[in-house]
Amino acid sequence: MQQAVIPSHSAARTPGRSAVARLLLAPGRGVAGWMDRYRSRKALSRLDDHLLQDIGLTRPDCTTEIEKPFWRA
Repeated sequence: MQQAVIPSHSAARTPGRSAVARLLLAPGRGVAGWMDRYRSRKALSRLDDHLLQDIGLTRPDCTTEIEKPFWRA
């Protein structure tokens, strides 16, 4: 008795993004990260001391983070 083997698409390796696509998308991911850090630090700067205490931070901790440039993680 013969058995037929039918290749399944789900079992096949699906290729990821090409190296060129990753290279082209990298600057966009970097800028998105910068924007996210900028917005997060701006929001942190608007919190009052009571809210900072609720999340376990002090004003000096926040000042250190807020004063970082957007490109520094």
